Amino acid sequence: MKRFIDKIKTKMSAQDEDDEIENEYLELNTDVSFDKNQKVIVKPFTIEDFSDVKQILDSLREGYTIALVNIKPLKEKDMVELKRAVNKLKKTTSAIEGEIAAFGDDYIVIAPSFATIERSVPSAGSDDDFE
Repeated sequence: MKRFIDKIKTKMSAQDEDDEIENEYLELNTDVSFDKNQKVIVKPFTIEDFSDVKQILDSLREGYTIALVNIKPLKEKDMVELKRAVNKLKKTTSAIEGEIAAFGDDYIVIAPSFATIERSVPSAGSDDDFE
C-alpha cells in the first residue's frame, strides 16, 4: 500500500513540475493584423419591412461597413415594426461595440467599433467657425 501511495505522490509531483514549466512562460501574439488593403464600405440600406434588418446586420458583422439606413418607408407603414427593427439594430451595434445615431428624421447611421459618429454639428452662422 505504501508503494502505491509513493507512486501517486511521484506522479503528482512530476505533473506539478510539468505544469510549473508550462505556466512559467506565456506567449503573447503582439502582431495585430489589420488588412491595409481592406476598405471601409459606406453602404445605403432601406427598411421597408422588419425582414430587411437581416441584410444590414450581416453587413455590420463583417466589420468594415458603415450603414446608412433609410427608415422612412417602415416609419410610414408601421411604427411598432420600426421600433422592433431599431431595437434589433441597437443590440447588434452594441454587440460589435459600434455606434448608432439618428441622422435627421428618416435616417440612422451605424458605424463599427473603429469609427465614431459626430453627433453635434456647429450652426451655419456661428462665429466659432472661423476662430
